[in-house]
Amino acid sequence: MTAEDPTPTTPAEEHSTRGAYVAIGESFDRDMNYIDDRITRDGRDGWPVEAGRYRLVAARACPWANRTLISRRLLGLETALSVGMPGPTHDKRSWTFDLDEGGVDPVLGYERLQQAYFARFPDYPRGITVPAVVDVSSRAVVTNDFQQITLDFATEWTAHHREGAPDLYPEAQREEIDALNRWMLHHVNNGVYKTGFAGSQEVYEKEYRALWAALDELEERLGRSRYLMGPSITEADVRLFPTLIRFDPVYHGHFKANRQTLASMPNLWNYTKDLFTTPGFGDTVDFAQIKRHYYYVHEDINPTQVVPLGPALEPLLEGHDRDRFDTDTWGPQGTAPGAPLAAEVVDPAHTPLHVTGR
Repeated sequence: MTAEDPTPTTPAEEHSTRGAYVAIGESFDRDMNYIDDRITRDGRDGWPVEAGRYRLVAARACPWANRTLISRRLLGLETALSVGMPGPTHDKRSWTFDLDEGGVDPVLGYERLQQAYFARFPDYPRGITVPAVVDVSSRAVVTNDFQQITLDFATEWTAHHREGAPDLYPEAQREEIDALNRWMLHHVNNGVYKTGFAGSQEVYEKEYRALWAALDELEERLGRSRYLMGPSITEADVRLFPTLIRFDPVYHGHFKANRQTLASMPNLWNYTKDLFTTPGFGDTVDFAQIKRHYYYVHEDINPTQVVPLGPALEPLLEGHDRDRFDTDTWGPQGTAPGAPLAAEVVDPAHTPLHVTGR
C-alpha cells in the first residue's frame, strides 16, 4: 500500500483523530475494547516471549505509548524488543512512519500502522492505536492492550531484563498498584481527555472538577513518600508520569484544565521534575512531538492548528526536594538503566535535557 493508495475507509476512521474515544452524548469515554492477546513465557495465547520476534510501535507523542517506552528502558528490553516510532501526527486512517527514511518502517516495511492491523484483521473496526506490538515475521499486530503490555514487560519478559532491572510490579504491592492504576486511569490519565473533549459546559465543569479533585489527592499523597508506592519506582509511576509531563505544555491550555499549572503544585511538580531527570523517564520525552500531535491533530479543539512555542522547559531541570523522603529508587538489587541506544536518543532541540548534558 502506498501513500496514494485509495484504501477504503473503515469504521476506525470515525474516531481515529481522538484515538480510542467514542462519543456518548456530550461526554467522551475511552473505548477499552483492545486486542487482548498477551505475549507470555508459556505462549498460552500463541505468542511466546522471544527476543527479536516482536516490534513495539510507540509514538513519542502519545502518553499511552510513552509508558511502554519508559518501561522498556527501565527494564533493559531494548535488545530483545525493537521499537518503531511513528511521527507525531496521523490522519483519519492511521499513524504513519513519516520519520523513517522514505516514510517506511525499516523492519516492517509499512508506511502505516494500519497495515499491521489489517494484516491480522482485514476488517478491523476500531481505532488504529499506539502502543501496539507487532509480530515481525507475519508483520501482523499481536496486541494493542496498553494496560497489559507494560505489566507483561515487567512479569513475562524477565528472562530478557537487564541485570539490575527494577521490580516495577512487586508482588506484595500488586493489589494496591492495580487499585491505584484503575483510579488514575479514570480520574487523571483519562480525566484530562474527558475535560478537553467535553461537548457541553455542564459536562466540562463536571469533568474539570473531578480531574482537579484527583490531582489534589495526588498532591497530598506525594507529600508522604518520594514515589506513589513508597521509596521505590513502580508501575504506578510509569503510568502517571506521561500525563504529568504533558500537563503544562498541553492539557492546561489545550484541554482547558487550567485551574492552575502543575508547576504551582509543590509535590506534583517536584515529583515530575524528579522523574524527568531520572534515567528512563525524561530521556523518552519529545516535547516538540507532543505539542505537534495535540495542537495539530485535534482540529475540532484547535482549528488553526497553530502550535504554541511555550512554555519554557528549562524549569524541569531545576532542583527538586524529593530526596527529603526515604529513597530506594531502583529497589534492593536494582540499578539505573544505561544511556539510550544511539538511534533512540531524543532530538536535543526537543528537550531541555541537553542543557546540562544529562
